Amino acid sequence: MRLSRLAATLAVALPLVTATASAASSPAPSPIALTSVLPAVAEAQPDPGNDFRLTAGTVIVGAGDVAGQLAAALRPATGFALPVGTMPAANAITLRLQPGHGDEGYRLTIRRDGVELLATGRAGLFNGVQTLRQLLPSAIEADTPQRRKWIIPGGTIDDRPRYAYRGTMLDLARHFHTPDEIRTHIDRISRFKINHLHLHLSDDQGWRIRIDAWPRLTEIGGAPGTGVGGDGGGFLTKDDYRGLVRYAADRNITIVPEIDMPGHVNAAQIAYPELTCDGVAPRQRTDMRVGYSTLCVRDEITYRFVEDVIRELAEMTPGPYLHIGGDETFATPHGSYLAFQRRVLPLVEKYGKIPYGWHEIGQSPAAATSVLQFWGRERNHPAVATAVAAGAKVIMSPADHTYLDMEYDLLTPGGLDWAGAIEVSTAYGWDPATLLPGIPATSILGVEAPLWSETLHTEDDIEFLAFPRLVAIAELGWSPRATHDWDSFRARLGAYGPRWVRDGVRFHRSPEIRWS
Repeated sequence: MRLSRLAATLAVALPLVTATASAASSPAPSPIALTSVLPAVAEAQPDPGNDFRLTAGTVIVGAGDVAGQLAAALRPATGFALPVGTMPAANAITLRLQPGHGDEGYRLTIRRDGVELLATGRAGLFNGVQTLRQLLPSAIEADTPQRRKWIIPGGTIDDRPRYAYRGTMLDLARHFHTPDEIRTHIDRISRFKINHLHLHLSDDQGWRIRIDAWPRLTEIGGAPGTGVGGDGGGFLTKDDYRGLVRYAADRNITIVPEIDMPGHVNAAQIAYPELTCDGVAPRQRTDMRVGYSTLCVRDEITYRFVEDVIRELAEMTPGPYLHIGGDETFATPHGSYLAFQRRVLPLVEKYGKIPYGWHEIGQSPAAATSVLQFWGRERNHPAVATAVAAGAKVIMSPADHTYLDMEYDLLTPGGLDWAGAIEVSTAYGWDPATLLPGIPATSILGVEAPLWSETLHTEDDIEFLAFPRLVAIAELGWSPRATHDWDSFRARLGAYGPRWVRDGVRFHRSPEIRWS
């Protein structure tokens, strides 16, 4: 799943092309249209000549925090006061709740005399605000020698998600990323209607979440020197984690915690040797190999450990999912693996969460009420089909299309290559509904793009591998299949480039895209 060589030689030999490259030779940006948005909107009816001009006299009307978020996002770029109130006003952007738009859908109507955003709930308002922000020019585009022009194109957008689950994953185990770095990542991904962030919190190299009943997990597994190459260390306290959950929720993102088991447990066994079958602590591992560790399935202490971890994670996770890993358990005999899942999957439900795991858990009959995350490259998977027939749901994360830690090409500094190079067109060029024959569309909850951290050290590293490919996955998750069009997508993506430049995002300037 994640075993590969580093592209270390290329990383040293080749300079990185970043978003800070000069835009002087880039083409002038195209006029913003209702259909310029990433991800593509479901329906748009332009009304040329009925554009709305944002001015110093514009106000934002709406109860709740989303109206305040919109004002806070627009004030720095425009320089306008944009006061927020609750009473109807002229020259206003009005946010209002109204039944009938779906859980995350919205209607955005733009006229010369005002803008109205309607949604059934807060999530729809938040998504509509992300669209509205893209319909305004970036500060770079609006700034002219004469005046700043903040014009929103006239018309109506009716928009809703294709899939309820649109996610990405960040691996904290191989290299720890701080709460501040995670918050920045949340800000970046929320702009594209990503609504789940899966945090990989434990692995062979490190353990990154405090568990009160087993404190040595982080005292030893989060100590300096843990992680690939012995680089770094760190972990999330419970207060850190709860703060991230709240921060993400404010941006319509649900945190999905993962503790990988019964494999990928070397760090836990160093901290607690009683979790091994012979009671002897294994040696610390900082390499990238996988599949060599396993919990001792026959010992009751294993299930006391597992239940304590699940209970404490569930207590501080308001979201519905708890991910228990289950992949690459080469050291666990098949019968033991099934016995483990038979005990563990019900524990997740006992503490009020939906069991979620890598698609290998589908081998177990106990997975009928679970969510399987399909990460394989094969296109015929009988065990997944059997689990789905029994009632399981699927999140699509095929490694050869969605793994953001893969290289863009052979010259990419950093990243891995075992699933092949993934350029933007590869990330965009598939359909979640037809990837696996025999899996009905009603069993697919959505898509997720994992970002493993073997080669990640900094926030810049995260951004470079995530963007722009994550936007392709976001469009597959949000936009109707009928809107799927590579030429349209790469034009909209290229036009978005100045916004990343303005925000200081270190993105990959793919040669497939004509960047504005």
